Amino acid sequence: MLMTAADYRESLRRYKPRVFVNGAAVASVADEPLLAPGVAGVGVTYDFAHRAEHMPIMTARQATSGKTVNRMLHINESAQDLLYKLEAVRLVCRTSGCAQRYLTHDALNGLYQATKLTDDRHGTDYSQRFLNYLHEVQDQDLTLGVAMTDAKGDRSRRPGLQANPDVYVHIKERRPDGIVIRGTKAIVTGAPYMHEFLVMPCRTHVPDDKDFAVCCAVPVDAPGVTIVARPAGRPGEASAKFSAKYGQSVGVVMFDDVFVPHDRVFLAGETEEGGFLTTSYATHHRHSCIGARAGFGDLLIGAGALMIEANGLDAEKHAHIREAMVELITITESFYACGVASSVYCTRDPAGSVMPDAVFSNIGKLLLATKIYDMHRVAHYVSGGLIVALPGPDEDHNPETRASLAAVMGGRPDIPAEQRAEVARLIEDLTVSHEAGWYSVISLHGGGSPEAMKREIWRNYPVMEKAELVENLLGRGLVDEGQRVSKQPGRCCATGCEVPTPSAVVLESENALVR
Repeated sequence: MLMTAADYRESLRRYKPRVFVNGAAVASVADEPLLAPGVAGVGVTYDFAHRAEHMPIMTARQATSGKTVNRMLHINESAQDLLYKLEAVRLVCRTSGCAQRYLTHDALNGLYQATKLTDDRHGTDYSQRFLNYLHEVQDQDLTLGVAMTDAKGDRSRRPGLQANPDVYVHIKERRPDGIVIRGTKAIVTGAPYMHEFLVMPCRTHVPDDKDFAVCCAVPVDAPGVTIVARPAGRPGEASAKFSAKYGQSVGVVMFDDVFVPHDRVFLAGETEEGGFLTTSYATHHRHSCIGARAGFGDLLIGAGALMIEANGLDAEKHAHIREAMVELITITESFYACGVASSVYCTRDPAGSVMPDAVFSNIGKLLLATKIYDMHRVAHYVSGGLIVALPGPDEDHNPETRASLAAVMGGRPDIPAEQRAEVARLIEDLTVSHEAGWYSVISLHGGGSPEAMKREIWRNYPVMEKAELVENLLGRGLVDEGQRVSKQPGRCCATGCEVPTPSAVVLESENALVR
């Protein structure tokens, strides 16, 4: 079943989560004005799957069931799947700013790989459990929140050495029929209006911390779950031309002795495989982030072009304006090109799915993380100071000032002053408001800090192959085998690539995936 946005909003009424926003309890997530922009943002992923022009990239055939599913729930089987996913994320985010639901896709793909690896190593049945759960999620067309980033407490101490163990989600009790988890996830995207949470480890763990290496699915309204969240966007603000309609809530989710039956437990103490899941999810997610921020770039490019026009300028005639717009286009399309390359140079996992190339995914995410501020700067440059100097929208209805302001605040005579004002407020919302600051921070830290991406690029890039190339050119020949051992793999291209069974991944930085 493929739901519409209206169906999705109605489906939220089946759940009764314990949610607090701005210090007040939320009676109905579906009807809460402070969360409406977030619900609308996710809703775009539902409605676009029903539009004929978008269906090829917004839906997919799931091989394990033969059913047509939403792209945000699909397990990638080829480079084409990755390209379609990248395009789908860009499409929904150029409408909603951040459609949020692509995190569901990224977690499902990471889990598909990790559960197969765990079964192969330990003889467990996690893979079948997960496959059953995956089909259930696809059949119901659910949206899952990724509860990954723990509160962490003292960052210099490992989970088992924390004064308060509840700063990490951990297994408190193991029962014959399941587990009991306890702890806090500090940053959960869209938490109030998810259907379920995928609880996942956010770092590698040593064997002594095995109770912290847990992955499971928990309904948003399971007994013992409390969500403390911020509003989604800027609901109700007249000047918020974008984020009053689309936004994103982020919540702290506390698990207070929550029981999880075995059929919804996908890792329970397998520390090495938990580390693999962490990095696998990160690669999928960084690939998706590229599409998301490219969609945001599309909004800035379009708004910049309209503002230039309203100001009476012409990029064809004014070189400095053209140069600035080309810079904005170059930034956006350069990190998106990394996403395309990551799709084309994918690798095939032993589970049968495909993984985006880690080097290109991390380079693309690193570019967007650091260039988001340049994107804002260029938008400011081409727009002029009106985006912060324009009086608020209440003045648009003030009979004592409206006519006078309209007479002097216009640009081109054939473009109404109110139209210019509307575009200016949109750019303000996207680049200057507190919502704009939020977009900057999630671009920088969402899916891992820049340091995490740099480490992944270094870990996966075949530096030694380049060194051997130069040694050959210098006539030294190849270095004797055994003298130089590189853990950095070679690259393969497109579909059908085979890679060895993934080994345990130990991150060099304990906090590498902090958001």
